[in-house]
Amino acid sequence: MKFAMFLPNWIGDAAMATPALRAVRDFHPQAEIVGIARPVIADLLNGSPLLDRWIIHHPKGKQAPLKGWGFWQSLWKERFDTAILFPNSLRSAAWAFAAGATTRIGFSRDARRWLLTHPLTPRDRKTPHPVLPEYLRLAEALGATTSSWQMELPLSDRDRAAFRSIWSHQSSEFRSRPMVALNTGGAFGPAKNWSKESFAELAQRLITAHQKSVLIVCGPAEREMAKGISEAVNHPAVVSLHDQPLSIGLTKAAIAASELLVTTDSGPRHFAAAFNIPVITLFGPTHIAWSETNYAQAIHLQIPIACGPCQQRECPLGHHRCMKDLSINSVEAAVVQQFAQRRIA
Repeated sequence: MKFAMFLPNWIGDAAMATPALRAVRDFHPQAEIVGIARPVIADLLNGSPLLDRWIIHHPKGKQAPLKGWGFWQSLWKERFDTAILFPNSLRSAAWAFAAGATTRIGFSRDARRWLLTHPLTPRDRKTPHPVLPEYLRLAEALGATTSSWQMELPLSDRDRAAFRSIWSHQSSEFRSRPMVALNTGGAFGPAKNWSKESFAELAQRLITAHQKSVLIVCGPAEREMAKGISEAVNHPAVVSLHDQPLSIGLTKAAIAASELLVTTDSGPRHFAAAFNIPVITLFGPTHIAWSETNYAQAIHLQIPIACGPCQQRECPLGHHRCMKDLSINSVEAAVVQQFAQRRIA
C-alpha cells in the first residue's frame, strides 16, 4: 500500500501534523508513505521515520522535472492508493486527483469537495480552534486511532555536529552557563515581532540576573534583527547565529540544546515541544487557540487589547500595541516560572 501525504506549507503547521503522521504510520506500519511538500518542509522532516521518501514541489525554482507539468507527471506515475491532504487548497486536491489515488481524504474547503472521496466537514473558520486535532481527524478518517498530541521532529548527527562546532568556538563564559535560546521573528509578517530593544533587554537580564548564556537563533530574514540584539547587549555570553550558514536543522539542534526557548509565535516555537524543551511564546496579532498544542511546558503570553487578536500581518492601526505593550517584566516573570518548574521537575 502506498500513501501520499500532501503536507502543510508552513513549518509550524508541518510540526503540528506529525501526530497525525505518527497515527498513520502506526496504523499501517508496512505501507510506503511518501511526503509531498515544499523544500523547507522536507528539510524540517527529512530523516523522520514517519515518512519513507519525498516528492519535492519547487513552486518558484528551476529544479526540473519537479515543477509545473513535470511535477504532475511525477505524481501520476506513482499511482498512490491513498492521499491525505493537510492543506485546504484546491490545488492540493487537484494534485491528489492527478496522482491517481483511489482514496483522497481532506477537508471540503475551497470548492474542492468533488475531488475528494472522503470529504470532511471543516470547522468554522471564524471561530479560533486548534489546528493539530483537525489534522488528527484526517488520520481518523483513514481508520487510525489517535490519542497523542505529541509532536516529533528528526535531528540528524550532522545538524548536532554543526551546532556543537559553533558552540565550541564561543567564549568560556558562554559555554560555562546554561543556555537560553531567543527566536525573534517569523514568516507570517512584522506584526508578530517583539522589538529589538525588548529582546536585548531580556538577554541582558538573562545573563546578569539569571547567569544564563543567550543564543539568538534566526532565519535568513531575521539576520539583521539577530545581529542588532547581540550588538546591543555586547557581552560574551550572548551569541547570535546571524553570521552562520543557516538551516532548519541548525535551528532544531540549537533549540534542542537549550534550557529554555523564548520565541514569537512562529514555526520554531514548536521545536521546543518536539524536543521536550520549556518554551515561552509571545503572542500579538494571532489568536492562541489556532496553534494550541496542549504542551505542558509551554507558557503563552498575550495582553488583552480591544483591537486584537486581529490576525493581520501588519498592524492596521499602526501602533502595534499588542507587542509593544508586552512588557519585559512580564516575560522575565514567565522565565522565572519556567526555571522554577524545571528545578521542581
